[in-house]
Parts: sequence; C-alpha cells; structure tokens
Amino acid sequence: MTDMTVLRSAAAAARMSAASAEDPMTTPRGRPERQPVRARTELRASKVMRDDMQWNLVEGYASVVEQAYEMYDMFGPYTEVVSAGAFDQTLSAAPQVVYRFNHGGMPMASTQNGRLELWADSTGLGDRAWLNPKRADVQDLIHAMDDQDVTEQSFMFTITSGQWSPDYTEYRINAVDLDRGDVGPVTFGANPYTSVAARSGEFLADIPNLPPLVAREAYTLLSQRLNAPPPPAPAAAPAAPAAPAPKAPDAEPAQGRSISMIRTRLLVEQGED
Repeated sequence: MTDMTVLRSAAAAARMSAASAEDPMTTPRGRPERQPVRARTELRASKVMRDDMQWNLVEGYASVVEQAYEMYDMFGPYTEVVSAGAFDQTLSAAPQVVYRFNHGGMPMASTQNGRLELWADSTGLGDRAWLNPKRADVQDLIHAMDDQDVTEQSFMFTITSGQWSPDYTEYRINAVDLDRGDVGPVTFGANPYTSVAARSGEFLADIPNLPPLVAREAYTLLSQRLNAPPPPAPAAAPAAPAAPAPKAPDAEPAQGRSISMIRTRLLVEQGED
C-alpha cells in the first residue's frame, strides 16, 4: 500500500497550489457542507423520574475538542481538529437540535421540547437526553448500549469559521453552527473518510498493474473531476496494405466449334435431304 505520509505530503502540496487570494480555501474542498464527526467518548444511561414519568436518561459527549482525527478532501488526507470554544457562539443562539441514532430515523428528543440539553466545556460538546422508554427504538438503543454494542457519539454541524495550518496538513474548526443539526449515539467512532483514505492508497499502488482500458477510463474520470484535458485518443494503427487482387487466370484458347459453324453445317445437311 502507498505510504500515507507520501499521500499527505502530496495532498498538502496540491492544496497549497490551489489556494489563492481569490479563494483562500476557508473550508476543505469537497467536504460536505453538513459533515458528521464522530467521537470516542463514554455514554451513560440511567432511569430517572421526570414529570411523574420514568425516562431513560442518556449522557455523553458528541464531540471532543483539541483532539486530532483523520479526514479526507478532494486532494487527499489531512488532520482536522475542533477548537476549544467552537460551540460557544452556536449554543448561545439556542439552536434547534434533535437527538437520534446514527443520524437517521425519528428524533428521540430535541432542544425544542426541552428533553435535549447541550453544553460545552473543556472536554467538548456534551449532551443529555431524556428518552421515552415506551418507544421500541429507544428500547433497542438502550439494550445496545447495555451490551456495549454502541459506545460512541457524533454530531452534525456546519462550519462557520476555520483555517488551514501554513503547510495545509491540518484544518482547525474554530466555530460551528448546530442549528437544525443532530447529536446522538453512532455505531462506529472512526471517521467515515478513514476508509476512503485507505482505499485510495490501495488504488494508487495498483495503478501500474491496471489493464490499459481500465487505466484510460480512470484517467478520463479524474480529468473530468479536476477539469484537466482528457488524454489524447490513441493513434489509429496504420492500415495494413491492401492485399493485391488475385490475378485473373489467362484466358484459355477457345476449344470446339463456333455457333456460326454449327449453324452452317445444319443448313447444309437440311439441303441434302
């Protein structure tokens, strides 16, 4: 597999070359506008009474700050860090955020109904959700947490402020917008782009062995993505010289008698009769 250090270096050089005064690349190119980031943090669940009803209280951190994780943009791998204080502004604006599993399905709680609380501290973005134990999806989630099948969390957000390091190897998120986003447990804590980076390394290592047709198709697709001119069409093979037409055989001398001679003889024979 291609050395990831080489990939990082090449990606950084490409970013540095692509950045300009007109487009300083304030956010990583090719990064989705609303990108989930997952954190390996402890999740705790307990049963509590609230409003004369029993609830499942789930607490944890949807994100951690000042801890690097791997990401991937259109140029290649890079390191990303959420800065301490990145959540202060958005939390002060009372964002509408929902709580759900794996960023999908029906919301289980929300800041709007008061059953989801968010805060920021030196660890990161904390969340506390009161979940209805009568719901089947909540029961499944609690069982998965009790069995240690689900142990991590994530949050969905929009970057509002960020910057690259001078060498374009690290991107720091300085502020985010959580409004209309979500937080909650996820199945895996590894960043989804990690596997993309690994597959990219394998692809690069396999390039010398690609069949010609596959290599050309890959080149064409990458050229379209990077707005580069497509590869020149392969030169047509020189036409093979036309095979000489078979020589007609020499006409053989006519054999036998002509029609006129036969006709004359018939007339003579009729006269003798």
